[in-house]
Formats: sequence, C-alpha cells, structure tokens
Amino acid sequence: MKNCVMLVIISVLLCSNISICFAAPDSWENLAQTPPMGWNSWNTFRLKINEELVRSIADMFVKQGFKDAGYEYIVIDDGWQIDRDAQGNIVVNQEKFPSGIKALADYIHSKGLKFGIYSDAGYKTCGGFPGSRGYEYQDARQYAAWGVDYLKYDWCYTGKQSAPDSYKLMRNALEKAGRPIVFSMCEWGSSKPWLWGKGIGHLWRTTFDIRPCWDCGKMTLSNGVQIENFIGFTKILDLQVGLETYAGPGHWNDPDMLEVGNGKLTADENKAHFSLWCMLAAPLMLGNDIRQASPEVLEILLNVEAIAVNQDPLGKQAVKIRDDGDLEVWSKVLHDGSRAVVLFNRSGNEANISFQWTEIGYPTHLIAQIRDIWQKKDLGPFTKTFTAKVAPHGVVMITVTPE
Repeated sequence: MKNCVMLVIISVLLCSNISICFAAPDSWENLAQTPPMGWNSWNTFRLKINEELVRSIADMFVKQGFKDAGYEYIVIDDGWQIDRDAQGNIVVNQEKFPSGIKALADYIHSKGLKFGIYSDAGYKTCGGFPGSRGYEYQDARQYAAWGVDYLKYDWCYTGKQSAPDSYKLMRNALEKAGRPIVFSMCEWGSSKPWLWGKGIGHLWRTTFDIRPCWDCGKMTLSNGVQIENFIGFTKILDLQVGLETYAGPGHWNDPDMLEVGNGKLTADENKAHFSLWCMLAAPLMLGNDIRQASPEVLEILLNVEAIAVNQDPLGKQAVKIRDDGDLEVWSKVLHDGSRAVVLFNRSGNEANISFQWTEIGYPTHLIAQIRDIWQKKDLGPFTKTFTAKVAPHGVVMITVTPE
C-alpha cells in the first residue's frame, strides 16, 4: 500500500502540467495520419436523414464487416439542424433526431465507431439551414460537447468571404473546443485549397460534387470557364493530376465521396472507381446505402488489400505515369518500397496495357513478385515489364514487390 501511495505522489509531482500527462494521442496534429474512412449520408439521402437511418447504418458497419475493414466515421450531412435559439445555439430538428445529437453520437461510439457532423462557412448551409458564420466558436463548443469526431464544413452562401480566413477561423474554434475533431474542408477546390490548406484542414475537396456516372459533366477550360457543379468520377480523376505533391499524412486531397453502388455504374466501373480512389490516397467515405448493397458491391468496398493501398502509412498519392489516350497507368509508392499499380482502360473495348519497371522507379534487372488485388492471387515473378488484359471501363490493380 505504501508503495502505491508513493507512486501516486511521484506521478502528481511529475505531472504538475496536467495537459501534458493526459494529452490525447489524437491531438490536432496527429489526426488523419491515413485517409479517413467512413460513411456520409449525402450522396444517397440528401436532406432526408433521421436518427433511425443513422443508427441502422452504424449497426450495419459492425454486422457487415465495415468496421473491421477500417471504416470508422459515420457522418450526417446537411439537414440535421433547423434554427438557432435566442442565445444563438444551433437547434436540432427534433422530428428527425428526437433523441438529440449527443444520444446519437453516444450510440455510434458504443459501436466502437466515430461520429461526424456537417455545417457551412456561410450564413446558410447548401440546404438552406443555419450556417456557422458568426457562430464558429459557439458551434465548435457544441460539437465537442456532443462528442463529434469529424466536421464536414461546406462553402454555400459565403458571398465574398475569404476561404483561407473562414476555414482557419473554424479550425481555431475546433482546436479551442478541446476535442480532437477531423476537419474536412468542402470548398470545392475553388480557391486551390491544396496551396494553403495544410495546417488548417485535414482534408480539402479538390473539385465540385461527384455524381454516380462514368464521365458526365464538363471539364474546366483553359480560359477558366467553370465546370458543371456535378461531375462523374473520371472527370474528377483527371483533375487530381498534378496535386500529388500536396497530399500526405494529416493533409489529404479529397476528390469527394465514393459513388460505388450508386446510379448506373457497372461492376467494372465501380471497381475502377474504388481502385483509383485507393491509389489517390483519397478519403474513403462511402456514399451508398450499405444496408441495401449487393454482394458484388460489398466485395468491392470490403477488399482489404485495396484498402491497405489506400491506408499505406507513407501517405503517397498515386501519379499517372502513362497516358496513351484511353489507356492509363497509375503508380503509388508504398512504405516498404513496393509499388501499387493500376492499369486503367477508359475505352469501350478490352485492351492490353503494359508498363516498364523503369516507369515505376525500378531497374530493369530487378525481379519482382506481382499480386493481383482483385483476383487476390499471386501472379509470380516478373522482370522488366508487365502486361495485362483490361476490361472495358475496367482496371487491373496489382502490387509489385521486389524480391
């Protein structure tokens, strides 16, 4: 007993600075060391969200193996709020969330998951509900009190606000609130947040919103004409080229949420979409109704080998090393010196796609083992080059590991 008392006294003396002794491992700087993984309500449900839906998604995370695969955030998007009270506090829509946000967050935490919420840097959200402009510190304290772990912060009704200043204001408010909260900046890439976002947000949107289509929407023209507000994933993919130097642990380019399992995307298109987002070190935020997901879609979203490429601790974003029109090769350096490579066929016909060892930074004489991530099969040792047949609108995703 005497020894125990002495240990307590020594601990108190050494820990006179309580903030050091009890510092959370998830301090602001240590958050999102790999791309965040989770689910967001927007792509499928828009403003039609409620407490029962979100709880059922959390249940399915555990039941279907999403939690075990690494997905951890359940994020409610626009539409949970309805007003502000006389003191300026944000008011929850009681018809949608009768138990309140704190109870919902507690339920999600009880599942071993983390909880995310949505707001906007402007006066109103994109759905027309109260935004956080002028209430940043008040809202941040409320989020912390509720147990929020992730904030998606949009950019509607912002007028002539400065994006860097607006996001830094909320970033400072979140840090002062005293709870580790991942900060997702949804500014749509309008002011090139990759140039200023590091140290402000943990991830930043690089484009306008994604839609569940192959290549719908218009591209940005050289004269600066704006693209459409909603674009398909191949258009978004093209806009990631050149941004790879800005991504890394704690600061990620965000090409928007996944549309796997939504719309009329085919099986091969879904697989291509997921593979390329894994290669981009993009946040893997599911946007489908996972309760209704087909076995085919579940197999894609729960491929732990593809997810491991996304979550590689080195945090490198893939680089497009070959562009032969409709045939592309993307390469991602992994922490152990191996490479993940995607052969991507945009055409409507099956095609052979090849790459040379020198294109991925290896000498030609190197012997390397090839593993097909979707077949979950070792293909054997290769030297100098690799070639594979790739389905229309499909991919072959492999790892290349030196012997």
